[in-house]
Amino acid sequence: MRALTRGLLGVAGFLVVWELFGRSWLVPSDYLPPPSVVAVELLKLLGDEAFLRDVIATLLALLIAVGISIGIAVPLGLVLGSVPSVRHATRAVVEFLRPIPSVALIPLAIVMIGIGPEMKISLAVYAAMWPLLFNTIYALDELDPLLVETARAFGSGRLRVLFSVALPSALPFVFTGIRLAATTSLVVLVSVELLAGGSGGGIGHFIMDARSGSGRMDLVLAGTVVAGVIGFLLNEGLERAQRRWVGWSTVTGGRS
Repeated sequence: MRALTRGLLGVAGFLVVWELFGRSWLVPSDYLPPPSVVAVELLKLLGDEAFLRDVIATLLALLIAVGISIGIAVPLGLVLGSVPSVRHATRAVVEFLRPIPSVALIPLAIVMIGIGPEMKISLAVYAAMWPLLFNTIYALDELDPLLVETARAFGSGRLRVLFSVALPSALPFVFTGIRLAATTSLVVLVSVELLAGGSGGGIGHFIMDARSGSGRMDLVLAGTVVAGVIGFLLNEGLERAQRRWVGWSTVTGGRS
């Protein structure tokens, strides 16, 4: 409760500073409208069918991207983390691809996939894979050798040890990776929608139209606030799920 109170006080203080700054002579109100103005436009947008379709488009793309990234990165992480020869053979490729920003691949993705939902989902999957992959590998690095030796002493083969010992032990790290992957996917999706345009709608597409069409910064900020709230609720929900489903673990973090 104390943390929640401090968080609310911090948000309230930020809004007060923003309101005072937005209504001062330091910056034109067209460039930085105060939160009271943005809040009015936000309430209007919540009843706008076109805007709600954009929000749903981003949310659906987010769910698909996170699901695909889990299906790819977790099994791959289990293999790389449990088979040293494969891990060493692929290290150079992984370390080469990992630092490449997803938005830098937009031109290539447009040529190969075209402008549409598939393009932004593919780029979000690419970005989301890395925190999941490395958290899974790191989890296996931290696996207690005694657990593996005990399972093998009872006649468990490599696959059984992997799924009955390694995977349950890796779950806290995997959950942390999912949280990082989800927020990363949201950032990439909104960025691609904003930069590429015409990518199947979305919050970023709405922000781009509001900025380049009528130049309505109040609408731009309202769309940005919605994206931020989605990101906060997403992270909060996944964190609660992690505490509930793997609350037996003391692990709260991982590697990105």
